[in-house]
Amino acid sequence: MTHKHSSPFPFTPQMDSELQDLSSKPQSPSHQDQDHRPLLTPTDTKSSPTIEELEKKYAAYVRHDVYGTMGRGELPWTEKLLLGLAFVTLVPMRVVLATWVVVVYYLICRACTLFMAPNQEDEQEDYAHIGGWRRSVLYWSGRVLARAMLFAFGFYWIQEIDASLDNQVDCNDKSEELERPGVIISNHVSHMDILYHMSSSFPSFVAKRSVGKLPLVGLISKCLGCVYVQRESKSSDTKGVSAVVNERIQTAHRDKSAPMMMLFPEGTTTNGDYILPFKTGAFLAKAPVLPVILKYPYERFSPAWDSISGVRHVILLLCQFVNYMTVIRLPVYYPSQEEKDNPKLFAENVRRLMAHEGKLIMSDIGLAEKRVYHAALNGLLCQV
Repeated sequence: MTHKHSSPFPFTPQMDSELQDLSSKPQSPSHQDQDHRPLLTPTDTKSSPTIEELEKKYAAYVRHDVYGTMGRGELPWTEKLLLGLAFVTLVPMRVVLATWVVVVYYLICRACTLFMAPNQEDEQEDYAHIGGWRRSVLYWSGRVLARAMLFAFGFYWIQEIDASLDNQVDCNDKSEELERPGVIISNHVSHMDILYHMSSSFPSFVAKRSVGKLPLVGLISKCLGCVYVQRESKSSDTKGVSAVVNERIQTAHRDKSAPMMMLFPEGTTTNGDYILPFKTGAFLAKAPVLPVILKYPYERFSPAWDSISGVRHVILLLCQFVNYMTVIRLPVYYPSQEEKDNPKLFAENVRRLMAHEGKLIMSDIGLAEKRVYHAALNGLLCQV
């Protein structure tokens, strides 16, 4: 079902965060240094607040599973027994299976790109232009193997819900209903978000430039058509990430054979119960968007990647016998003329719609507050 929007949701201004909109200017060297700071670093504040005070203030990033704050909580002996059993049985098997999936898809990507040169424009390098049988092989094998990777991580089944909104479209809008969205918009909770979207629609993502240089994964990201973020200053003869993303969105909107873009407009992850202010980069192209809401119901370990180190997160995720995911697909969101003229209004109305349909709590904090929270947590735990 498609959705023609007349903007019933009011707009409230977004707050700024350390992650700038895709349309923003290059950051100064001091800001670049801040962007590369790890999230989990100790704080040097003289009077540290209590964990309870931090959790109240930064509720969007608080973990509520049995593993406690930062995954370092004291566990009952039964949980330790289950964890130890899974570590020596499940983890090795899942690591082998996941490695096998990555290697197989890398070989497929290598075969499909033989004797082909990648796109090289404005310091971007990708194979998004590949068509014909090569694109079909990359697309379908990528979706199947991404689902196999989710299976390896314990997501044996995924509940998908097509949300039905009671919005009627008049006859004059039939031609617009047939238009293809140019970008998929999703809330961001876990690393598993990317694997799900790969298995579902195999879109292009925005990734750090370093991803394109990684063994195996680098070529896979280029075959996905990823747009690489470059934090260094741009020369005047390059379009920059914003222009590349907008161009990709517009191309996907017009051409059904072009890969769609997939963006996480929050700019960082939450614990899955909240939705943060959206950045406007995905909405500058004025194209229809497809909102998707991801949720991770859990009993013991939350797959949300917040206030926990990456290694600890992956190990504990692999130790869970079963992991759960629920996906809510909303109708394609067609912006009104007012929203096309005002990307902030467009972004905020989509955010409010996703919050309403996904029963998510709207929060006005962002990455800057997450850094403060993580640093404060780490400082408190280091004192124990």
